[in-house]
Order: sequence, then C-alpha cells, then structure tokens
Amino acid sequence: MRILLLALLLACRLPATAQPSTAQLRETASDFLRQGDASNAILVLSRAIQQEPRSMALLTDLTYAYYLQRDFARAIETMKPLLDRDDAEERTYQIAGNVYRSIQETSACDRMYRKAIKRFPQSGALHSEYGEVLMDQRRLTDAIEYWEKGIQADPGYQGNYYHAARYWLTGRDMLRGILYAEIYVNMDSYSARTPEIKALLLEGYKNFFVETVEAGRQAAPRKRSAFEEAFRTTLAKQATLATLGLDVDRLVMIRTRFILDWYAGEGRRFPHRLLDQHRQLLQEGLFEAYNHWLFGAAADVLRYQNWVGLHADLMGEYTAFQRNRVFRMPQGQYYATE
Repeated sequence: MRILLLALLLACRLPATAQPSTAQLRETASDFLRQGDASNAILVLSRAIQQEPRSMALLTDLTYAYYLQRDFARAIETMKPLLDRDDAEERTYQIAGNVYRSIQETSACDRMYRKAIKRFPQSGALHSEYGEVLMDQRRLTDAIEYWEKGIQADPGYQGNYYHAARYWLTGRDMLRGILYAEIYVNMDSYSARTPEIKALLLEGYKNFFVETVEAGRQAAPRKRSAFEEAFRTTLAKQATLATLGLDVDRLVMIRTRFILDWYAGEGRRFPHRLLDQHRQLLQEGLFEAYNHWLFGAAADVLRYQNWVGLHADLMGEYTAFQRNRVFRMPQGQYYATE
C-alpha cells in the first residue's frame, strides 16, 4: 500500500516538474514567429500566459502574433489594457502603433504615440514611427519636427535620419539633407533603402552647388545654426570645381578639399563623427574608395563596376574597414539648433 501511494504521489508531481518554464515557452513562440507561424506561436504563448497571466512581455508577444495573423480584433483586445499599465514597454507601444495603423485608427494612433513619447522621450524608434503616422496624414511639418527630435534624443537610431534626409532633400534644405543622408547610409549600409538614399545624396550635392552658383537661391528657408553656416561656407568654396559637372572623381576632389579646410578651421569648434570618419579614411588612403562606394552606382552603374574591377584591392580594403566598424552618431553632436 505504501509503495502504491508513493507511486501515485510521484505520478502527480511529474507533470509539474516536467512543465517548460515561461522563458522556454516564450523562446519556442519566438521561433514560430521567426518562421512565420503565428498560429503555433499563439498556442504556445497562451500556455505561457496561463503561468504568468500579467507578464507584459508575453502579452506584448501575443499582441504581435495576433497582428501578424491579421486578427486585429484580438490584437486590440489584448493590447488595450497594456497601454495603461505602468510597466508598459517601448515595444508594446510600437506594436500598438502597427495595429492602429493597419486598421486606420488615426485618432487613437495619435493619442497612443503622444503618450508613448511622453513616457519614453529618448526613444528614436517611437519618434520615427510617429513621424511616419503624421506623414501618412500629410502633416509633413509636424512629421519633420518629430524626426528632428528623434535625432536629437537618440542619435544612434537610424530611422529618423532616413526620413529627415528624404524630407530635406526634396527641395527644402540641401545642406541638412546631405548630412542626414550620408549619416544614414553609414548606419544602414546594406538595406533596401540604402540605394534610394545614395541617389538622393548625389542629387543633393548637385542641387547644393546649383543653389550656390546661382546667387540668391541658397538663402535658407530658416535661420541656420552656426555649424550649418560654417559647413555651408566651407563647402561652397569648392563651387568652381562643381561648375564643370559633378561625377564621382570631382566629388572626391571637392570632399577632400572640404575636409582639409574643415579641420584647418571649424573642425576644432564642431566635433562631428561623420567628418571624423572622412578624415580617418583620408589618412588611411581609403577615402576615394569610400566615395565610389557612396556615389558610384547612383552616378553610373557600369562605370562603378569598371572602377571596382580595376581597384579590387583598394575596394577590398575599404569593405574590410566598413564591415569591422559600427558607425553611430554620439550624443552632443546635434547642431541643427544653437
């Protein structure tokens, strides 16, 4: 009898000891989501939530799974209570934004993002996404305000540079646009967006010098900061070279002279991560290769391919340099305002 009772006790205890932890269940669900299997992820997450019914991370994951499954009704039902909780995560608001945008709940989406940014004022991602929401509503002046605030608050987040570059390079401000565009392609060098921004950057340089040569057109639509004025003045010194037309070789000359002039003068006053990298590449003999990588395909794909074929070793050195460094803008180098 005692042996039978012991066996029964062990049988009752086995399921509890063998039960996966919530961390294990969450990892399993994440694997399903990576495979695009939202249904199985929901099954696993539901089991995990039975163990930890108030887990913000699990409930946020479940909302995301419903979103991927396009079950927006359940996504909203799961999501709404989370947004008012004190432990709501930045990611919770991002997923909520995706849900609201999918069902075109404009007012709710606006309120949610304003609340989220107030709660996470240093989040570059939330600023970037809310700017996209405002852009969709054709509120471009409001959108650029959030993208600029995102760059200032979180300079290491790339999305705000992408949107701000596109905004400024559509005839609004070539100077700010070319800076943001080049920062973006250094932060996000191989995404689907990169060729678009490289092409805009090349056109931005052309338009900058058109406006510089044609007196009066370079007048700023707003007051420039001291950094922007110094940058404009230093770059405009090379306008004579640009009058013969801009190709990659001429851009290498212009940008080389700019860096030499900058660090002989204003560079001491305005530290800047991108311009520091330009100087480093010049010192290491890689600046020409960098400029071909930056502008070559946008200017002329065949000529770029030919150049790479003729300079394979140099391009290999630059590629190794690029792949072995992480480019991030630091705090304290936002010069758009005084």
